[in-house]
Amino acid sequence: MNGGHCGAPGAGSPVLPSCSPQKMCSWMLSCCLALQHLAVQASLLCIFHLLLLPTLPEEPPHAQATSELLARSLFACGISTVLQTTLGSGLPLVQIPSFEYLVPAMVLSSHLSLGASTNRNGTAVASACPAPHCAVAGSRAALLREVSGAVLVSGLIQLALGVSGMCGWAARHCGPMVLAPTLSIIGLSAYKEAAFFCSTNWGVALLLMFLAVTFSQHLGSCRLPFCAWPQAQRGSTEPSVPTLRMFSVLLPFAGVCIVCAILSHLHIPWESLDLAMAQLSWANSTFHAPWLRIPYAGEWGWPLLTLRALAAGIAMAIGCSMNSVGCYVLCGRLLRAPRLPPHACNRGLCMEGLGSLLAGLLGTPGGTAASIANTCATGLTQAGSRPSVQVSALACVVLGMSPRLAGLLTRIPLAVHGGVLCVTYAVAVGTGISYFQYADIDSGRNIFIVGFAMFMALLVPRWLGTAPAHLATGWVPLDLLFLSLLMVPVFLTGFLSFFLENTVSGTVEERGLLSELALQKAGAGDHHPCGERGEASHVYGLPAGLSRLLPSSCKAFPCCFLCPGSEEEEKEEGSHAAEEGTAAPGEGTHLLPKPVSGELQLVRRPSETEMPVWHTVA
Repeated sequence: MNGGHCGAPGAGSPVLPSCSPQKMCSWMLSCCLALQHLAVQASLLCIFHLLLLPTLPEEPPHAQATSELLARSLFACGISTVLQTTLGSGLPLVQIPSFEYLVPAMVLSSHLSLGASTNRNGTAVASACPAPHCAVAGSRAALLREVSGAVLVSGLIQLALGVSGMCGWAARHCGPMVLAPTLSIIGLSAYKEAAFFCSTNWGVALLLMFLAVTFSQHLGSCRLPFCAWPQAQRGSTEPSVPTLRMFSVLLPFAGVCIVCAILSHLHIPWESLDLAMAQLSWANSTFHAPWLRIPYAGEWGWPLLTLRALAAGIAMAIGCSMNSVGCYVLCGRLLRAPRLPPHACNRGLCMEGLGSLLAGLLGTPGGTAASIANTCATGLTQAGSRPSVQVSALACVVLGMSPRLAGLLTRIPLAVHGGVLCVTYAVAVGTGISYFQYADIDSGRNIFIVGFAMFMALLVPRWLGTAPAHLATGWVPLDLLFLSLLMVPVFLTGFLSFFLENTVSGTVEERGLLSELALQKAGAGDHHPCGERGEASHVYGLPAGLSRLLPSSCKAFPCCFLCPGSEEEEKEEGSHAAEEGTAAPGEGTHLLPKPVSGELQLVRRPSETEMPVWHTVA
């Protein structure tokens, strides 16, 4: 699997973004970039809770608990982001509860609410919560405990997938024909939510999109001379930076929010809420929340572990793991970082599992996963900085300890949320489409794989959404597992494309793997192509203080899947890959085919100079 390339970049694109993980930003610019990440993250958090909470029973006397729930999610996301950027993959990835958590949580909460009202199974849905605001069985807090139990289960499974090396193994078998449809569907899967929130006021949403497109594309080269860019590692200072492009999400976000606030202050009606939208409005008692409340495990009762929660947790873990791996590749691609090594992928999933464990213990209805929206905003602004993400994580932790400050995020207009989804997720769609250039898209094999995987990913959730009762196995936990998985487009696309890509016979040129085999053969035994090893170690490596303690402890299970391999092992792997390229023709035993020796000579194609380095398996 590839997160970037070491060849020439695409036409019209800079070799490196304005702020890459290898460059140190000034504190002022880091804080501004952190504020931009926080704005996108807050929008996605609000969307998650606005869509999930209406499926739970209403409790008007305790509506201020909504802001406390948002604060706990912010706290868990901040801690998980710090873990991800330091001990995880090392990429500047912000953590949020993704849509892959939302679908199983909504399926579980809808089932629990229905069971509480009809008692069709003849058993109580949930026991009473010890907190003072949830004394009634089947209440909102009691149902949240079971959803939190599912989040806890998903964290344990993600941690197991990372420690066992399964995540890195699967990532190494993903070529362009798996990444292209998966990333495209990740972006397209948010179109319903985007249209839903934009419908509150299309004028506001279109204004945000217009400003974001203008700043990032039309005025992307405009530089303000008063904004200096010190680069500490190189000892130089760039005289100016493309400020409008760098803050092409923050400036439209803030400007549109200010316009909406002015219209509301002047009592000019600008937001149209129908009956469905009225259910998404936040509680009027948000500002009655306390100024300071440090969240701790078990404050709202411990997570409730049932067979239903186990089924939903398995679906959460599988869907979010696929989403996160795709986000790792997307981030590396947009930042033009070296290819993603398996150990970085495994560590990243482990850190997300720890974040989900924390979120479940705190009682939140969603775990932590890599934010597609923040990653796409990084690509749109071409400003990816690890320090800025860590500053935004610190801000999340501070907001998470103040429910009243966290409640301020609920004042963001709903149309702004829709505009943010449209601007950011469009980048994921475009990035997925760009991967088609590395494979033979004229091949009938590839046409079928892409078309079938994407069509079924849109068809099955649509059918189950209109008629969920058609899926009935006779055992409720199994029904919840299948329903939660089959309603997630990312799972369907990833599973179908991965299965078909690695089982349907095809040449390495068809699959887009020809360039990697040739480069490995040319560079085996000496160094990685393009001198990539040192740069990859700098981007994906562990902190210097920790890496010095690992050589003696990284050879035993399970640390062997989490630590960077030795130089000798990498040379041996490259040499073995070169031998694979000269093997006899036929299907390999490790999913990917063994090419004919004649196929190792690169054929000139229009996009050859832009072709990334694909990492294949011997």
